[in-house]
Parts: sequence; C-alpha cells; structure tokens
Amino acid sequence: MDYTPGIFKLKNYTPVADRTLHSTLTKQLALYITLYSPLQMAADLPENYEARSDAFQFIRDVPVDWDDTRIIEAEPGDYVTIARKQKSKQDWFIGAITDENSRESVIPLDFLEKNKKYQATIYKDAPNTDWKNNPEAYIIEKIEVDASSVLKIRLAPGGGCAVSIKVKSK
Repeated sequence: MDYTPGIFKLKNYTPVADRTLHSTLTKQLALYITLYSPLQMAADLPENYEARSDAFQFIRDVPVDWDDTRIIEAEPGDYVTIARKQKSKQDWFIGAITDENSRESVIPLDFLEKNKKYQATIYKDAPNTDWKNNPEAYIIEKIEVDASSVLKIRLAPGGGCAVSIKVKSK
C-alpha cells in the first residue's frame, strides 16, 4: 500500500481544468497522523511548500514512529481523530479528518501527563474553507493546554486539523 499525504496545491494542479483533490490543506497535514507509516515523504513540489512554509513546519516536526496511539473519536467512512505520542519523547501529535460533511471535532487531552503545561500548535481549516471551492485556506494558532483541556475544532467539508503538542519549557 502506498499513500503520500502532504499535497499543498489542491486545486488546478494540472493543465486539466477544474481538477481538484477532495481534501483541504490541513487534512493533508492530518493524514501524517491518521495514516500510520514509518516511511513518510513530502509529496508535493518544493515551490508549493515554500509558498506555505508556516504549514510545512508541521511536516518538518512530525515524527514517523510512536510510543502510543489513541483513537479519540471515529465513525468508519465519516471521520476519525487520532493522537500519537512521539517515540522516546513527551510530545503528542493529533490528526482529525472528515468526509464531505463539516463537523466539530471534540478532543479531550486527558492522555497528557498531569501537572504539566504544553504548547499546542493547531493547524485548522479557516472559516471559509471547503475542499471544493477554497481548499487551501487555513489558520495556525498556538495555545497553552494541559490534561484537563478539551479542543473543539471545526473541520470543513473534506477537511481536517493537525495539532502538535509539546511540553512547555520552564
């Protein structure tokens, strides 16, 4: 099986008019988490990553092997949210993807170590994002979280979100 996520140019990527990948940019990031593979690659053209270097940071950060995996929420054929703990580290990564329907992903962070503060970097669909008309719009935000936090993130039609959670330095 071979599947290469990380495509940033989702619309009009060939000379064929109206050619669109049924995904948003943040769903492409989330696939690095939701699809397990110890051999990942950046599958798009370098100039497409250069144009969105802030989003490409997630691909730079995401590991390829894990100590722990948690299925947070799932409905086969509709959506899935997975959290994975980086091998030999305390960092976690979350990927949430949905089908053609928009939805709110509810992600309790109770798997994080108690009494620690973390920095979450959230790569999510912008309010006007959808796979068909505006697949490349995204927002990146950073927030402090802990084991009692619950993330509520809107996933656009055909969309997703990717989150990196790292222990805050003292």
